[in-house]
Amino acid sequence: MSAPPLTWRSNPAVGRRRPLIVALACAVLLLLATGTFLYDHGRRDLIANGIRVDGVRVGGMREGAALAKVQRLLTGSLIRPVTVRSGSLSWTLGAHQARLRIDARGMVAEALSASRGGSIFTRTARGLFGGSVNRNIPLRVSYSHAAISALTARVRSAVDRPPRDATVQPSATGLTKVPARDGLKVDSARLGGRIERTLTGAAPSRTVAVPVVRSKPAVSTGQLAARYPAYIIIDRAAFRLRFYQHLKLADTYEIAVGMEGLETPAGLHRIEWKQVNPPWYVPKKAWAGALAGTVVPPGPEDPLKARFLSFEGGAGIHGIDPSEYETIGHDASHGCVRMRIPDVISLYSRTPVGTPVYIA
Repeated sequence: MSAPPLTWRSNPAVGRRRPLIVALACAVLLLLATGTFLYDHGRRDLIANGIRVDGVRVGGMREGAALAKVQRLLTGSLIRPVTVRSGSLSWTLGAHQARLRIDARGMVAEALSASRGGSIFTRTARGLFGGSVNRNIPLRVSYSHAAISALTARVRSAVDRPPRDATVQPSATGLTKVPARDGLKVDSARLGGRIERTLTGAAPSRTVAVPVVRSKPAVSTGQLAARYPAYIIIDRAAFRLRFYQHLKLADTYEIAVGMEGLETPAGLHRIEWKQVNPPWYVPKKAWAGALAGTVVPPGPEDPLKARFLSFEGGAGIHGIDPSEYETIGHDASHGCVRMRIPDVISLYSRTPVGTPVYIA
C-alpha cells in the first residue's frame, strides 16, 4: 500500500513578514552605503598612510597640513645656495639666480590622488582597518639651465690651465727651481650634473666639488737637474760669475764687465759657440780705432787670451793677459766678460754650447 503524497502549505504569517524583511534589508544597505559615502567624503582631503613626498612623511595628514609641512621641510632646504669649490676658489648659486621653483601644491595634489585610488569600498576598508599606500611622490622642481651653464663657464675660465713644465728662475743671487704643475680641465658635463642634483635635492650638503681632468707636464721637477748640466750667472754689480752644475753651485769666479756706455748685455743668453785661442774679430765701432773691422790673430796683440765663449753676437767670456788682471772687479771691458786665464780654462772645459747665461 503506497504512502499518501506530501503537500506544502504556506505560512500566512511568514508571507505577511516578507515585505518587512526586504524593506529592512534595503534600509540597512542604504544606511551602509550612506555611511560609506559620508565616511569616504569626509576623508577626501586626507592623505593615506604610507605616502611620502620626496621622503617627507605626509600620510594621515590633511591637505593643508601636508602642504605646510612640505613647504617647510623641502623648500627650506632647497632654497639654501649651492657652493661650488675648487681648492681655495668658490662660487655660489642662489635659488633666486637659479630661478628655482618648487611645486609643493602639485606634489601634495598627487599624494591626494594616490590616496583616492581604488574604489570607495577599498578606500573605506583601508581607512577602517589601518591599511596604507606605499608611495613616494617624486620631487617636482624647475630651474634655469642657463644659470647652471653660466656658472659652469665661470668655473671653467678660472680653473682650466695648461700643464706647466718645471724650469729654473735665475737671479743675481742664484737659481730657483720653479716646480712643474699639472694641467687642469674642468669636466663640464659632470660639473653641470652635480650642480643640478645638488640644487634639486634635499641632501644636507649643498657643496659641490669641481671634477677636473689632469694632464701631466713634459718636464717634471725631478728631471730639472739632468736638463741643466751647466748654468752660468753673471752678477755685474758684484763682479762675480757663478757656475752651476746640475743646478748646484760648483764655482764662483771674479770677473770684469763692460764699462759705462759699453755695458755687458743683461738678460738670458746661451753659449752660441766657443773656441780655444781665438782670433779677435774687431767690431766696426768707433772705440776700435784703426783696428775696426780687422782680424787680430792669436798672439801678443790679441786681447782674447786662451779661451772664448760667445753668448751675444760679438760679446763673450774670455781670458785676459796677466798684465790686465788689475781690471778684474771693475767696469773695464767693451762689453765682454773678462776672466783670469786659469779661471776661463776651467770654465771652458765644463761649459757646452747651449749653456744658459743669465746676466743680472
